[in-house]
Amino acid sequence: MRYMATYDLMETIRNTNQWMGASALAMASYPAFSLFPNPALDWMAAWGEVTERSFSRMVLKPDWNIPSFVGSTGQDRLVVEEIVMKRDFGDLLHFRVQGRTVPKRKVLLVAPMSGHYATLLRSTVISLLPDCDIYITDWHNARDIPVSAGKFDIEDYTLYLVDFMKELGADLHVIAVCQPAPLTLAATAYLAEEDPKAQPSSLTLIGGPIDPSAAPTEVTDFGHSVTMGQLEEMMIQQVGFKYPGVGRMVYPGLLQLSSFISMNSETHMEAFKNQISHVMRREAHEHDKHNKFYDEYLAVMDMTAEFYLSTVDRIFKEGEIAKNEFTVNGRHVDIGKITTVAVMTVEGTKDDISAPGQCIAALNLCTGLSDDKKASHVEEGAGHYGIFAGKSWRHNIRPLVLDFIDDNEQATPPGYRKKKAATKKAANKNEKAA
Repeated sequence: MRYMATYDLMETIRNTNQWMGASALAMASYPAFSLFPNPALDWMAAWGEVTERSFSRMVLKPDWNIPSFVGSTGQDRLVVEEIVMKRDFGDLLHFRVQGRTVPKRKVLLVAPMSGHYATLLRSTVISLLPDCDIYITDWHNARDIPVSAGKFDIEDYTLYLVDFMKELGADLHVIAVCQPAPLTLAATAYLAEEDPKAQPSSLTLIGGPIDPSAAPTEVTDFGHSVTMGQLEEMMIQQVGFKYPGVGRMVYPGLLQLSSFISMNSETHMEAFKNQISHVMRREAHEHDKHNKFYDEYLAVMDMTAEFYLSTVDRIFKEGEIAKNEFTVNGRHVDIGKITTVAVMTVEGTKDDISAPGQCIAALNLCTGLSDDKKASHVEEGAGHYGIFAGKSWRHNIRPLVLDFIDDNEQATPPGYRKKKAATKKAANKNEKAA
């Protein structure tokens, strides 16, 4: 598998399907055919439209398209994206709200590097913008990064987070979603020893695999069922000549996408069949529910081989974070050194990626943190996506996270909510971590 020809073959298959879809749409839409109405041609055009759109999205990075919102004064607030820190493998991106004068909670969203772009958190960003000053880690597609930029593994990822936190300062609140939760915890512990004043005020970990063995899932079972040699042979390919990262060893986004789809293949097949029917009946539109979801879901990015392999080996197989044995450049990162940063975990009862128990393990690792600085919340009935987007996030989890941030804000500026009354809890306290 570890050959450039294999990577190019997958891209050729994708490109061919995109071309076939576009050709079918163009052919079936030929004006002369309208003289002889034929349902088969309508179906062919609908199939072509859905197919062309789907396969073209696989190589495009979605736009953020953050809409404006109404501020406290009743005026529209436009949102502008600006790069605060530019790096080879990822940027620190800021969503600047034009016309905002009252300080808001400064929040860093740490986006996953697990096959999808940071735009996966678009709805999360939109929900937080009225109340927060949002920054996010905008990771780059490995296929577009020249080999000359060097390697990028989980230690490099951790150091990127350290640099981003230093850049934003101590009055920061960090929210890590899914995959980066253990490395964000490690980055915070790294700062606790190296530069305590640069530590964030609070750290919220959402559905992350701090201790994957605490509640096994299909993801963790797969990690233990194959050897690293098998994984490298099956999953790693070399970027072809089409992209700037030619020659770089990666875990291709297209290969990841095939794995995502295979987990729920019947559901996806049914969704695409229904969408073709909707297009035939002219019931579909550019931003309907199907397109809105799959435009993001199908947009995948390559991960560097060293990042993917080191994640599986050190986080899932060896459990270095769970055992508090993680090292960066040979230096032990002791999570117990975190003594001032308030830590909250969020889990969903129906999360089949990071099951309940995996994330809350972070609180037990924070042995130097007092109990009043620890909190946890388990959202009933929420799946993995629901705990950072959708109804569960908007209605239940987001208010709790904002309350938690306010309870641990060092200098509450005007416009912030005051501390909650002593009888009101920011979240469900974690009895196991007490």
